Amino acid sequence: MPQNDIKISVKNLDAFYGKNKVLHNITMDIPSNQVVAIIGPSGCGKSTFIRCLNRMHEVVGGTITGSIMLDGEDLSKNDPVLLRRRVGMVFQKPNPFPSMSIFNNVAAGLRLNGVHNKKEISLIVEKCLKQAALWDEVKDNLDDSGANISGGQQQRLCIARTLAVEPEVILMDEPASALDPVSTSKIESLIFELKKDYTIVIVTHNMQQAARVSDRTAFFYLGELIEYDITKQIFLNPAKKQTEDYITGRFG
Repeated sequence: MPQNDIKISVKNLDAFYGKNKVLHNITMDIPSNQVVAIIGPSGCGKSTFIRCLNRMHEVVGGTITGSIMLDGEDLSKNDPVLLRRRVGMVFQKPNPFPSMSIFNNVAAGLRLNGVHNKKEISLIVEKCLKQAALWDEVKDNLDDSGANISGGQQQRLCIARTLAVEPEVILMDEPASALDPVSTSKIESLIFELKKDYTIVIVTHNMQQAARVSDRTAFFYLGELIEYDITKQIFLNPAKKQTEDYITGRFG
């Protein structure tokens, strides 16, 4: 992969909670403007891995060794708050701010980052809700609480909130696992659209979802990266028997 196509480069990454080592020597490159799916059974380190990519692993007292580079810059030398603007996160369970309106949920990050011009904020909120395929559903109810819309709408609202601060990378930790099939389909369509402008890393337990939305897939098992390749290759002709066994349901 040409160096200028790599958005995030991970080399010899070990991750720890105290003395407990949960990731073992992970090395992989994440290309710009692609969707990378992280698959594997529960407890294999998938969520820990993506939390290392925006230093949220540190928030829960975790530590790492090895290196993670974003556009050739060492993440450990970046201010974590500024880094999380560049590398946003969408969680498994939608988490809109319940005391805020739909509008203010999207605007919150803008105001925190010093944007206070009302017209500018309105334009950005509308743009991000449109990007998140939510504008047509909520444009007449922007003053309603962000907690009073459906779960699928809440997840798209959280995506709009993430987009508002103009990240370069979006991390998604099982963003559709709590949603119904219709909402899941909308999230998947949204992911496909967003990769034109963003690099996306998605953790998913859903093999079909990984196959549908991702360009590349990484299979994790017991904290190790077993295989990482183009998604079609992983699903149709995996190089490792462990990968094939997991994808075909023989274990995990």
